Order: sequence, then structure tokens, then C-alpha cells
Amino acid sequence: MERKTFLKNLGAGAAFAVVFPCLHGCSSSGSDDVAPEDMKPIPTGVDFTIDLNTSEGAGLQNNGDFILKDFVVVVKNLEGQFVAASQVCSHQQTEEVRFLEENGGIYRCSTHGARFDQQGAPLNSVTPNPLKIFNTELNGTILRVFE
Repeated sequence: MERKTFLKNLGAGAAFAVVFPCLHGCSSSGSDDVAPEDMKPIPTGVDFTIDLNTSEGAGLQNNGDFILKDFVVVVKNLEGQFVAASQVCSHQQTEEVRFLEENGGIYRCSTHGARFDQQGAPLNSVTPNPLKIFNTELNGTILRVFE
């Protein structure tokens, strides 16, 4: 049966009820898309240090604390270990990733709600793409974050 005949048989009201939800959900330029000019590149070549005895490092004194540096979220997790991830989300490349203390500590992007564990694995269906994770190394009071 042709689509036109099917829709005519189905009736305008029913056709509208069936087709309308897909008009928004099936479009390639939905309102949730991030404009290309607002997308940020995921950081590469990361290699920097933080002196934990400076004002910059003061933001990492307590478990659950985090700071943002060079598009990286540097965290002292709930176990007291230093971890670091891209501040730029792997979903649509906005720079809204932060650390939350829920569920043992996760990364969350406030743009669309993508959530990631501390190893970067996605925790919900917003994106299948992992969050980029960086290495950390503590030598005295100097914390190095690197690839």
C-alpha cells in the first residue's frame, strides 16, 4: 500500500499523532545539537604540573575537590587519589564536564547530561563515546597531569 493511501485510510488525526513525534526526534538538526562554533576540541598533548602548595593546588586539598586547567578536570577523588579527564565532553564537545561526588564519584556534562565513570566509560545512553582520561603522577607536592 502506498503511503498516501495509507495516510488517507488512517485519517488525518491519527496520521498527525503518529508522524508528529518523529518530526522533532528524527531531524538531523534538533534543538539539542551544539552549534559547530560552540564545539571545542578534545585536549591533546596534555602535560602540565600543579604545585599543591600554591593557590592553584589549594582547590585539590579535600577528597571530592576538583579544578579546571587547560580544558582538563583535575580531581582528588573520594578515595584521595588524583584523577584527570577532559573537560570537553565526548558527546558534542562542549566544555561542561565536571566531577560529582555521587555514586562514588563520576564525571558529568551539564550540556546534555552525559555521565562517565572515573575511567571514562559512559554511564548512560547520551553517548557511547568514552571520556578522555589523562595520567596523573604525584611527586611530593607536585602533581603532573599528562598523556
